[in-house]
Amino acid sequence: MKSFTIGDRPVGPDEPTFVIAEAGSNHNGDIDIAKELIDVAAKAGADAVKFQTFRAEDLYVEDSGNVEYLDDERSIYDIIESMEMPYEWIPELHDYCNEQNVVFMSTPFDERSAEELEPYVPAWKVASYTSSHLPFLQHLAGTDKPIIMSTGAHELAEVRESVEGLRDAGVEDLVLLQCVAAYPTPLSDINVQVVKTLAEEFNVMSGISDHTIEPTTAPTAAVALGAGVVEKHFTLDKDMEGPDHEFALEPDELNSMIAAIRDTERALGGGGKRVLEVEEELHDKARRTIQAVTEINPGDQVTRDKINILRPGEQKQGLLPKHYDEVVGKTAAKHIQEGSGIQWDDLEE
Repeated sequence: MKSFTIGDRPVGPDEPTFVIAEAGSNHNGDIDIAKELIDVAAKAGADAVKFQTFRAEDLYVEDSGNVEYLDDERSIYDIIESMEMPYEWIPELHDYCNEQNVVFMSTPFDERSAEELEPYVPAWKVASYTSSHLPFLQHLAGTDKPIIMSTGAHELAEVRESVEGLRDAGVEDLVLLQCVAAYPTPLSDINVQVVKTLAEEFNVMSGISDHTIEPTTAPTAAVALGAGVVEKHFTLDKDMEGPDHEFALEPDELNSMIAAIRDTERALGGGGKRVLEVEEELHDKARRTIQAVTEINPGDQVTRDKINILRPGEQKQGLLPKHYDEVVGKTAAKHIQEGSGIQWDDLEE
């Protein structure tokens, strides 16, 4: 897996987790709210703010009926139509993100929206429900941008078909996200281990698009399993009108999530086992070594009653415990004080 960049941010196995703050349609049709969401994400330390760009007529059949989880009497078509982000916002939000030093992204749900977004986004985020739309994936592949693709509501075999389609179309920079298409997702169903499965099965960067209400549990677990990308919905206020606010994080929760991700990265470290600088004092004072428990004079035989394997504290360190049987029976070459550690140069050859 090689690293690549999204905007000015590196994404890769040895890079910091790329955190996408998913604003989605939580702007509620107000560009000032959209900009406030950008402010919140930038302040929290997100790498990118992502919106959603679609047109209802390109997304749903008009007579689409209702969706129970939204608890809204309107048809899903009418709800989606009310959530459309005006295309004319795109350059303005892109520029505003640049001013706030955060990457602008938006998920396109159709070719028309992708064409509007193409000059302004450094990478594509593919929604779960679009991830088996192979003609659309090929359309995105033709732009030569990295692709981050959610995999909710799809079997592993279906994900494989999409990955093969993208690779056949020349996509090299690809991230697959574990995602569960339930809003919110019960913690017991988020199945973070799939982050590892996706990475191992397809030899790609993987991550998570998390819809649980918990701010930190699934994201930090995913990072611990090697996630290179974490995506999470956020809002200004869960009580705002709209279908995606209730399960989204509020600003303080977004702050907590990103702080927890960075703490998890620090805690994971690099994987190499060595004595660290912070351990040096206790390395010297608390590791057990061979110490004299009585005064030993030159010419004395070192017997078991004269030594023990103890922590030296501020006394001279002795040999490691593995040398105990070699030391027993040796003759002292010099005076050894009670409590002092015994080294080879204290003994006759």
